[in-house]
Amino acid sequence: MTAAPRSPRGGPWLLLVEDDAATRDAVANNLEAHGYRVDRAGDGAEAFRRLDAARPDLVLLDLGLPDLDGSAVVRRVRRAGTTPIRILSARADERDKVATLEAGADDYVTKPFGMDELRARIGALLRRTGGPSRDQEGIVRLAAIELDPVRRSVTVAGRPLELTPREYELLKVIVANPGRLLTKGRLLRAVWGTAYSGEAHYLHVYVSRLRRKLERADPTGATHGLINAEPGIGYRVADAGGEY
Repeated sequence: MTAAPRSPRGGPWLLLVEDDAATRDAVANNLEAHGYRVDRAGDGAEAFRRLDAARPDLVLLDLGLPDLDGSAVVRRVRRAGTTPIRILSARADERDKVATLEAGADDYVTKPFGMDELRARIGALLRRTGGPSRDQEGIVRLAAIELDPVRRSVTVAGRPLELTPREYELLKVIVANPGRLLTKGRLLRAVWGTAYSGEAHYLHVYVSRLRRKLERADPTGATHGLINAEPGIGYRVADAGGEY
């Protein structure tokens, strides 16, 4: 199916890669009705042609393509840049989810899914395309948290928060990735290094401790539910509005 070229005006531009024509049209038509511009691709080869022609604002990708596995599209997008990728797949196996997220996808939605949920997740991810919210001094904000990477200090609702060096490094990764699903392997490598990539128990202990500290320090409740476990995969981080 030939899609119209991207116009200079209009809503965010999405590339939808889905081999099932009925699903592809239903999803695209719904998104277009809500202000998005959608290019459609039915296989990996068409997806590559679309990506070579121009860079979309976000890629929606089914893994079960007829000519190649969708993870190849993820790797192709990641070689070219940081375009957000949201997986739409019937594969519910944790290994598929982890492998795809480790390859560079931002999130994973299992079919069947509701369009209201999908649009909410697309909108939340697009709002974070430019990265975490920073002011001119480099301070990063998420919910009631303010993290100053220069001073290595953290406040919650204006109150100083005492963290160990590991807790600080873990929180720094979290506030830099609002709305994203972070695998255990990614968090372990970022905070402890590659030698600890299989030591998930370290992560569980530190995340639990960090959550308790944030919740105790936050009278507003804005940080409650900020870090949520995704069984078998890792942790899902809410954005400032509580969305994923």
